[in-house]
Amino acid sequence: TSSYLSELTTQLYVVLFLLFQILGAVILGFGVWILADKTSFIAVLQMSSPSLKTGAYILIGVGALTMLMGFLGCLGAVNEIRCLLGLYFTCLMVILITQVAAGLVIYFQKESLKEELSRIVGDLIKNYDPSNDDSKRNLEDAWDYVQAQIACCGWTGAKDWEKNEVLINQSMAAYPCSCSNSSKDLQADSGFCNLDDLTNSTMTSADWPVHEQGCMDGVEKWLKDNLGVILGVCTGVAVIELLGMILSISLCKNIHSEDYTKVPKS
Repeated sequence: TSSYLSELTTQLYVVLFLLFQILGAVILGFGVWILADKTSFIAVLQMSSPSLKTGAYILIGVGALTMLMGFLGCLGAVNEIRCLLGLYFTCLMVILITQVAAGLVIYFQKESLKEELSRIVGDLIKNYDPSNDDSKRNLEDAWDYVQAQIACCGWTGAKDWEKNEVLINQSMAAYPCSCSNSSKDLQADSGFCNLDDLTNSTMTSADWPVHEQGCMDGVEKWLKDNLGVILGVCTGVAVIELLGMILSISLCKNIHSEDYTKVPKS
């Protein structure tokens, strides 16, 4: 019976190893996507905030480590090597503690993060200029994409664009095309569009044919709509990690002697 349970545990562990390979690949891929993405809200943050870029490198490192630990754990399970199983357990525990700590930091620092986002987007809107060089235009194109996709304007609202230097020089007689709620501007998804009605000499954002919703509200709505999925993924990852820790300890206890001759030689 003990031999049967040990064999069953080993088989479960191999299956778990495959799950960890997939999990590690997903985490690594997410980190690479953050660095490579140029057309979404992630791109705006990544180009403006060094902390997000650092976070992307951390995700890549954690993903690679998860895949490596899954391989070593499987090797330890199949060949009954306690030290590999112990190393696997330790690394899983460190990763799990780090994830919980990161979640707590994000939760308790959410207001600070919100203020940083407001500052980043505020500076972007203020300095937005279609004539900027390519490096700045990439960031501006990413923000245009966000406004067009979420159907929003500015961070808190269209009034944020009244601080834009180009629009101030044009006496607010133009507006960002990506904010437009008019069908005639569908082809112009970046830069500024001119107002047709210039009867009012003191133009403001209230005269623009743009979306009323600010992008902050749009992002918060998206997070609320997808909160269940986000929490489900995080919970699933934690459960897989805990299961891996339990199985590694269980298998380690069932190993009474180690035969290192089973380990493949290179």
